[in-house]
Amino acid sequence: MITPIIMAGGAGSRLWPLSRTHYPKQFIPLVNNDSMLQNTITRLGSLSKSDPIVICNNEHRFMVAEQLRNIDIDNARIILEPVGRNTAPAIALAAFKAIKDGSDPMLLVLAADHVITNEESFIGSINKAKEAANDGMLVTFGIVPTHAETGYGYIKKGNQVGSSLYQVEAFVEKPDLRTAESYLSSKLYCWNSGMFLFKASTFLNELKKFNSEIYDICQSAIASTYSDLDFIRIPKDIFEKCPDDSIDYAVMERTDKAIVVPMDAGWSDVGSWSALWDVQNKDDFGNACRGDVILDATTNSYIYAQNKLVSTVGVSDLVIVETKDAVLVAHKDKVQNVKNIVKQLKELGRNEYQQHLDIYRPWGKHEQIAEGERYHVKKVTVRPGEKTATQIHYHRAEHWIVVSGTAKVLNGDKEYLVSENQSTYIPIGSPHSFENPGKFNLELVEVRTGNYLSEDDIVRIGDEGEGY
Repeated sequence: MITPIIMAGGAGSRLWPLSRTHYPKQFIPLVNNDSMLQNTITRLGSLSKSDPIVICNNEHRFMVAEQLRNIDIDNARIILEPVGRNTAPAIALAAFKAIKDGSDPMLLVLAADHVITNEESFIGSINKAKEAANDGMLVTFGIVPTHAETGYGYIKKGNQVGSSLYQVEAFVEKPDLRTAESYLSSKLYCWNSGMFLFKASTFLNELKKFNSEIYDICQSAIASTYSDLDFIRIPKDIFEKCPDDSIDYAVMERTDKAIVVPMDAGWSDVGSWSALWDVQNKDDFGNACRGDVILDATTNSYIYAQNKLVSTVGVSDLVIVETKDAVLVAHKDKVQNVKNIVKQLKELGRNEYQQHLDIYRPWGKHEQIAEGERYHVKKVTVRPGEKTATQIHYHRAEHWIVVSGTAKVLNGDKEYLVSENQSTYIPIGSPHSFENPGKFNLELVEVRTGNYLSEDDIVRIGDEGEGY
């Protein structure tokens, strides 16, 4: 039995404005209608596997839980890292969690933000690796290179030890172009994908041998975990002392058990808009489009429309991405510089680098619709059976209009139902909450009015639910 370990941390900026600190690319539907996290799990469908262990940070926990529920994964173990400490500690936490019940499963370590276009070949490579992993080897998957790439690390193949199995002779850092070209022509090198298959005990034994500090701290951290709703929380005071090391540096470059399986499965880490254009289906003029897009005399471009009609006339080699609150226009050869825009947004103190207008909460989400002097309008969605915390505001009143479903409202000392096309008024200083007692999503429009409308005008009463 294989236990998938899904690494869902990170907050990349190279796919801004879609990818943001609070909503990075692994949670976005970039290549189809599912998110990259969901695709990472569903492409494992034919493998004999247990429910996954997902590792993410605290900020993204609700998105992870919701996206797993949407693909009928109800028993995933979601580990929350209190601070980022790279891949070796993250995998160690998962490995200790996997053996806690006395079992010793094979762990399939995957990043949540990779694209695989040939899923049959992907599964075939995993099946080729299972015997070696079960025999106590640490298997990594090397991507068969298609061009001289300077943005990836490489793995040099050593002696062949089985069908599509090679000893790892060396891990190599990102090369310059001339070196990358020599790697490509030699056929001895693969791109380092960061995907692995090994038994939990094998990895932990090798980690203990080469980096006992990571081993000891992660073992102690897992022994001290505590549950919070659907999540497994790691004590910050223990884990923040852990060294910040990659699995390659901590284990794979030092062990004599490293095996590489070449994989030719249409892999991409989608590290830029041009890389996403590479893996998308294109029209006869080389354009890859999503959303409401109309083109005229346009070639070799990537156009993503999230909320509005986007039209282009007489352009080539552009990336155009429209979201509810930002538009990016970039030359396809300059998309690596998108990070410079994100840097400027941070320096200006703007919020667009951090989050979208949609904000996720454990009970659902809310989306900003409009704001102005003394008013703020949101659309709020509450999942069936969920509720917000009881809270008080001292500077604003709220009007709630139910669009669909039924809301059970607490307003002061009164509790009552508000149905579709009905509304209610929450005066300043009144304790209030709402919940969804129905079987379908509750949708309502909230209108805030007052002289101070910021989120910090809130006093929560009790521990249930969470405010917004």
